[in-house]
Amino acid sequence: MAEPAAAAAAPAGPVLRLEGLVKDYGGGEARTRALHGVDLAVGRGEFTALIGPSGSGKSTLLNLIGLLDRPTAGRVVLDGQDTGLLDDDGLTRCRGRAVGFVFQFHHLLPEFSALENVMLPMMAARGRQTPDMAECAGALLGQVGLGELLHRRANLLSGGQQQRVAVARALAMAPRVVLADEPTGNLDTRSADALFALLRQVNVRAGVTFLVVTHDPRLAARCDRIVELVDGRVVSDRPNRREGS
Repeated sequence: MAEPAAAAAAPAGPVLRLEGLVKDYGGGEARTRALHGVDLAVGRGEFTALIGPSGSGKSTLLNLIGLLDRPTAGRVVLDGQDTGLLDDDGLTRCRGRAVGFVFQFHHLLPEFSALENVMLPMMAARGRQTPDMAECAGALLGQVGLGELLHRRANLLSGGQQQRVAVARALAMAPRVVLADEPTGNLDTRSADALFALLRQVNVRAGVTFLVVTHDPRLAARCDRIVELVDGRVVSDRPNRREGS
C-alpha cells in the first residue's frame, strides 16, 4: 500500500484499548447515558464488526474512538497513546496520524476530482501541496480500482466508485485503524459486496485494523470478530469463523 510517508514503528499491544468508557449527554435531570463503562481491546490487523440496534451507542462509540468527542469517563488508548492526556491540538494530530474514516455517505467534495479528494488529508497535515502527494493519491486510487478515473469529478462517479474514493482517502495517511460507519448502507447489494471485498483486501494486504459498524448480517458474518452493543453496553464479543470473504 502506498503511503505519503513512512509509518512509525507500531508499539506493542493492541492498537485500540477502551477502559471503562462512559459517555453522558446533557446535565441534571436531562442527563442521558449513552455508554455504560465499555471495555474493549482490538488487536492489530483485526477486522471487527460492531453490531447492535439503532440507539445502542455504536456511533457514539465510534466518535470517541475516532477522537471526534471526549468521553465523560474512562480511557481511549489509541496506538499506545492515552488520548485523555492530549489537548485539542494533540487530539487532532493523533486522529490525523492514526485513524481513517469511511462513512455511509462518502462526504467527498463534489467539484474536486477523485485525485484531489484523496490528497486532502495529506494537504491538511502538511499545510501545503507537495509533488509526492499526487503520486501517493494516484497509487491508492489504482489499488481501489479507479486508476483510470483519477481526474474525474466526484459528482460524476457512481455511488460505488465514490465510496472507493472514500476508502482511498481514509488510507491516505497510512492509519493504524480505519473506522467504517455503515460503509455499504447506501449501496445496492452488488456494490456493497464489492466494497466489502475491497476493505478485506486492504486489511489483509496492508495489515490495517478495521472496525466496521453494520446492520447487514451477511457482512458481519464475514468479519473475524463480532462485537454487539445494546443500550450502551457490550453484550457479546465473539470470534467469528468465516467460510470465506
